[in-house]
Amino acid sequence: MVPVTPSNVITRHRDEAIHAYALDSRVLGTLEPVAVFQPRSGDEVVESAVWPDLERFVYTTLNGVVCLTRAGDLVWASDFEPHSDQRHGHRPGCALSLDGRTVWVYRPDAMAGRRGGDQWVVHDADSGAVLVRRELETVGHGAGHHLHPVDGSIYLDIGEGQDGSVILRATAGADDEAEFVTYPWWDRCLIDLAPDGQHFMTVDHGQADVAFHRHPSGDVLFTLPVEAFGYDPEETFVEWSGGYLTPDLAVVTLGGERAEEEEWFRYHLVDVRTGTLSGEITVEVTNPYELVPLGDGSWLTDGLDGNPVRWSPTPLSPAPQHPGG
Repeated sequence: MVPVTPSNVITRHRDEAIHAYALDSRVLGTLEPVAVFQPRSGDEVVESAVWPDLERFVYTTLNGVVCLTRAGDLVWASDFEPHSDQRHGHRPGCALSLDGRTVWVYRPDAMAGRRGGDQWVVHDADSGAVLVRRELETVGHGAGHHLHPVDGSIYLDIGEGQDGSVILRATAGADDEAEFVTYPWWDRCLIDLAPDGQHFMTVDHGQADVAFHRHPSGDVLFTLPVEAFGYDPEETFVEWSGGYLTPDLAVVTLGGERAEEEEWFRYHLVDVRTGTLSGEITVEVTNPYELVPLGDGSWLTDGLDGNPVRWSPTPLSPAPQHPGG
């Protein structure tokens, strides 16, 4: 999943730099970066996030988390100890809280070969001080942070490979009062949170169905198996991609293989209010993970030049105007 900051800025990594793109406008087509950030020399960026004012950025490497100013000056850094020589199988992740006061870091320490299990660590965004450290009972390869757009809580979807996926949720508190909840599933992958924060979407780890859950309880609103989309479950699967096109409309990706192992994917729309199918959209991608629904009626794919491309089946409505603006 592409990291998103509270100002609706996404980041992409290329040419050893972090490129930031603003999504607040109604512009479709190829996006141009609003800022380009340079990590420290020698740092290989795994995940990143950018402050709303574009004056600071934070990123993870295989062995630490680093916060720099736009000019490249160090704000703070925290090393993951002990240093890991493992190059593959573990991808630390980070996210900026909705209020910009804390940085949340997932550490897949077990797969990195460090002592102990995985950790979810909350840093003060200004000083880097550790505010909360949560020891996890997972052995994850990586995880996706999902920020709730209304209450500021943070979901974490930890991928454990063939062992499944664990979903946690935490309040975004900046003290020891932060609360953590682990949902009672090991076989569901979190795909996306609704733009209005009312519910969230998961896909079965075995790719047999998609489900929609109430926030924050996790109660299932409805489930759609492969058969509901008109496909043979022996030949078709639900992909671990898609998400909310609008608060009431979700994109569910179905895929399979044709002759000579040629993969195919189709993008179905589901009306979340009724739990019924609502047509399809055409998406030009080389793999289903390129598709990033933005919740405002548009979605992103990867452009040939490395810049993301924004699409919509219909023209986007004008951005809301503030009084006097």
